[in-house]
Amino acid sequence: MSRPSSEQLTVAIVGGSGYAGGEFLRLALGHPNLNVTQVTSERSAGTPVSMVHPNLRGRTTLKFRKLAELEEADVIVLALPHNSAAKRLAEFEGKGRILIDLSADFRLKDPEVYQKVYGEPHPAPEKLAEWVYGNPEIHREELVGATRIACAGCFATSVILALYPLLKLGVLLPKDIIATGLVGSSAAGASASESSHHPERAGSLRVYKPVGHRHTAEAQQELPGHFPLHLTAISTPRVRGILTTAQAWIPDGYSDRDVWSAYREVYAAEPFIRIVKVAKGIHRYPDPMLLDGTNYCDIGFEMDQDTGRVVLMSAIDNLVKGTAGHAVQSLNIAQGWEETTGLEFAGLHPA
Repeated sequence: MSRPSSEQLTVAIVGGSGYAGGEFLRLALGHPNLNVTQVTSERSAGTPVSMVHPNLRGRTTLKFRKLAELEEADVIVLALPHNSAAKRLAEFEGKGRILIDLSADFRLKDPEVYQKVYGEPHPAPEKLAEWVYGNPEIHREELVGATRIACAGCFATSVILALYPLLKLGVLLPKDIIATGLVGSSAAGASASESSHHPERAGSLRVYKPVGHRHTAEAQQELPGHFPLHLTAISTPRVRGILTTAQAWIPDGYSDRDVWSAYREVYAAEPFIRIVKVAKGIHRYPDPMLLDGTNYCDIGFEMDQDTGRVVLMSAIDNLVKGTAGHAVQSLNIAQGWEETTGLEFAGLHPA
């Protein structure tokens, strides 16, 4: 149960010049229980934060500092490149009671799987069990009181949330599931500085990961049943957002009523899951454009009754529900605060 609180935790964001760190900073500046005291960036040290994140003009007077100048804080948010935070874990453990990692360093629980996916041994395999996977919809109980939160990957989040209820309740046949993600450039490997200097990165439509996407292992770890799962990612002309479609199969005799019932049973009380199932109109399916800046995941589906094929659709803002937003949501749960605190933005329409 959440508890009202006037408590404030100090927050240091390590690697705050990138998209993920900048988005956590944006959300934290509007959170009544968080006080951001430090933001680090080696390249931008000494520069006002608003020079890199112009949307924060007038919201903060903080300047970037070097990591070597990092001071103690209640919460250390690690927004570093993959395989960086784990190599300096002891240093960060000495700086903060609560660690939140936005990279992939602590998501996978099996060090052998980590090595296969990321191409090198995990720097701290003995620490993996201490971290809770930061997907609140399926790990809420484990997040209560957690001091080590490994935030889920954005593409993995869109896939997991679409499939989890149906796999948990046995609505899908044990066949291969094929998921395709249409992703913005901020989810396709472009950093904030890259997009500002190379705007064409945000203007292309291309297949950038047809097979072997690293979030496949993450989704397989979290989904019930361990069905064969195949992910393909396609970069779109947008900067934010992921629209995922997953092709799956249901048993004979099942209908869209069974799919709907599974989502309703598992997600009925979820504050950030919305089932989009409208018979007519122009907003019949999830649309990531309507979710920019929000922590919502919109989920929809359509069935081909003749073949038993069901197409599942999920839309998120990859930088919020796919990164910083579910980090804040997870922290709210860990601290016993109202889960939606700091995440109330409803999005914009028209978008």
